[in-house]
Amino acid sequence: MPDPGSTDRTRIRRLPELAITEQQKLYDVLDAGLVAHVSVLDGGLPYVVPVAYARSEARVLFHGSSGSRLFTTLADGQPTCLTVTLLDGLVLARSAFESSMNYRSVMVLGSCSVVPDSDKTDALRVITDHLLPGRWDSLRPVTRKELAATLVLSLALDECSVKIRTGGSDEPVEDHNWPVWAGVLPIRESFGEPVPMADLDPDIDVPEHVRKMSR
Repeated sequence: MPDPGSTDRTRIRRLPELAITEQQKLYDVLDAGLVAHVSVLDGGLPYVVPVAYARSEARVLFHGSSGSRLFTTLADGQPTCLTVTLLDGLVLARSAFESSMNYRSVMVLGSCSVVPDSDKTDALRVITDHLLPGRWDSLRPVTRKELAATLVLSLALDECSVKIRTGGSDEPVEDHNWPVWAGVLPIRESFGEPVPMADLDPDIDVPEHVRKMSR
């Protein structure tokens, strides 16, 4: 597998000092995210679709309806771009121009392949347990009808880039005397208290794999 940013299309030219070339950093960002955005061109018009996803070794798995025109277009091999962005903080400078964000981002280029029926259930397990580890084993088994209605796609991590920004602003020294607060406002994600379905049996407790989740 090539290193991130090693192709002409993925070499970062704008702020190259933020470029990351280590494969493990690529994996870390993908493993920390929950939602990816996938581009698709349909009828000459561009669309960007948010999807639940998971990394499985050197590929990204995501799924959609087998009846979706956009997903069947991707299944036919149209070139695409998948992105994942994690926002870690607002960088508040003394000017709007120097204000920024701290983030971790991944861009993957390529064409999707269809996960075959023989591997589809396992792929759905990987996606489910990425969203909530330990969830799959407690669920009702997937049915043939549900499998037929689901299209699972795989995108290899053969051509990708990683960009990470941390720290404060890079404002010029002459701005330091401007009388306004400057710094970093961290952003934290967290799960709230689980809310049961209205028709849930009250004797069913919240499972440990749900309670222990925190972000």
